[in-house]
Amino acid sequence: MPPASSTRSPRSARRGSKPAANSRSWDDPVLAPVILVRGPEGLLAERAVDGVVGLARGRDPEVEKSELDGGTYTGGQLAVAASPSLFGESSVVVVRGAEAATEDLVADVVSYVAAPDPETVVIVVHGGGQRGKKMLDAIVAGGAPVLECDAITKDAEKVQFVGGEFRAARRRAEPAAVRSLVDALGNDLRELASACAQLVADTSGTVSEAVVDRYYGGRVEATGFKVADAAVAGDAGGAVALLRHALATGADPVPIVAALALRLRTLARVAAIRGGAATARELGLQDWQVRNAQRDLSRWTPEGLAAAIGAVAQADADVKGGGRDPVYAVEKAVLAIARSRR
Repeated sequence: MPPASSTRSPRSARRGSKPAANSRSWDDPVLAPVILVRGPEGLLAERAVDGVVGLARGRDPEVEKSELDGGTYTGGQLAVAASPSLFGESSVVVVRGAEAATEDLVADVVSYVAAPDPETVVIVVHGGGQRGKKMLDAIVAGGAPVLECDAITKDAEKVQFVGGEFRAARRRAEPAAVRSLVDALGNDLRELASACAQLVADTSGTVSEAVVDRYYGGRVEATGFKVADAAVAGDAGGAVALLRHALATGADPVPIVAALALRLRTLARVAAIRGGAATARELGLQDWQVRNAQRDLSRWTPEGLAAAIGAVAQADADVKGGGRDPVYAVEKAVLAIARSRR
């Protein structure tokens, strides 16, 4: 199994809702008679459960673990699973798929939370949504710890996650290597975690960008971020070649345009920092992003940057239905960006 991150999750509360007073990050497990693992990020939920089970086994190596499925649950199963054994061993009961809870599960959990067995740990895993709300409310109201497993969607959060994977494995990784890995595999958190584990197992020393390119170079070169880097650097030929390769290997024009827009927005934000209009912290930028953008901005004028942003805005409209040929639209934008650089 890939190493668990030693850093705290970027967010410990569900997006769009007020966090419970007893909310904790997924990687900050604790023992309690009842624990709620909540959120849509399946990998983090699995790690949260593993963390609790590890604590339980640290307290009692003979602890018994059993699992129940929320979608097929029938009345009375929780009471049986959580009951003390004949030999007095402590137990951990994991109720998975509670977002698909049957009415029997909701009723049994609400009843159990009111008087849980102090020697048993019951972990309810809920992937999100409103189903089973009565059950969730009862768990939270009872003061149970809530391990939050929000989806990791922002690039900065993925970079933080990957960095945490390498730190947990006691391996140093160059910021550029982390960035390349996120660019290549950032759409799937499990794949990111697996890639980190593979690099840790198959290499030694510092994980460099060259190492990442050797293992995942084909994936890296076919991403919109590589296209954007080449375009911003003024390499029109290289950017178009990367773009055509990406499209030929199944990439969609829409996320490529999104990558172009993100790259230019970062330049614009750093330009605002240089002008004293904001700070990096206020704009949510990492130090390495600021350094890279400052290097790029030395070859950009405000007029050129404005022209490039305008070209990408037009391409965004074209690839989302406003134009006849999405491929032509994104290629035109790439060339416009490269030519806008001083």
